[in-house]
Amino acid sequence: MFFHKKDPVHTVQVSEANPVFAQLLLEQFGGATGELSAALQYWVQSFHVEDAGIKDMLQDIAVEEFGHLEMVGKLIEIHTKNTDQSEAYNSTLFAVRGMGPHFLDSQGNNWTASYLNEGGDVVRDLRANIAAEAGARQTYESLIKLATDEGTKKTLTHLLTREISHTKMFMNALDAMGKLTDPMFGNIQPDETVELYYNLSTNGDGKDERGPWNSEPDFKYIADPVSNLH
Repeated sequence: MFFHKKDPVHTVQVSEANPVFAQLLLEQFGGATGELSAALQYWVQSFHVEDAGIKDMLQDIAVEEFGHLEMVGKLIEIHTKNTDQSEAYNSTLFAVRGMGPHFLDSQGNNWTASYLNEGGDVVRDLRANIAAEAGARQTYESLIKLATDEGTKKTLTHLLTREISHTKMFMNALDAMGKLTDPMFGNIQPDETVELYYNLSTNGDGKDERGPWNSEPDFKYIADPVSNLH
């Protein structure tokens, strides 16, 4: 069962309402990188997981993300409340949809389940979650830079911080499985090309870029893939 406690982990406070900024906040309510997407993604992923510890972690984080959705929703509500007669309000999506949060992104696109990334394999899912948290963190950073209200900035900074925390949790879970840096998982073994790096881009000066991503011991560098095929 779910249990909702009305006392938030972080108290949302706004000194100066800004309905234009509230429209940007919709990105984290009904957008691709938003809290609804994260909460549903992690919750559904937990159903596929046999490891009790990782299942519990995914469910704990999913429920926390629902709490974050509530915080973002509260921010949007406060930023649009009692401003319905303002010129700024009338230039936003709220003029048509009404005040408060809606399942839309900042451009008015409806939330869709196609935002969710889950595939029934715990390694694959945890890696997808790291990418999801990175996307959310980047969006929050952009919102913080645009925010003018200090209370709003404080709440958004808290939410950004928790994205970093969740990323570390997912990374530690992968590490505990020995899969943090191991690209191979699943039941089908790769073929002999798994260790080849094809040099398919060049500056034209013969000085191709080299690094650990295309060097021994993990990779055999194929400097001229075209000649190598003959």
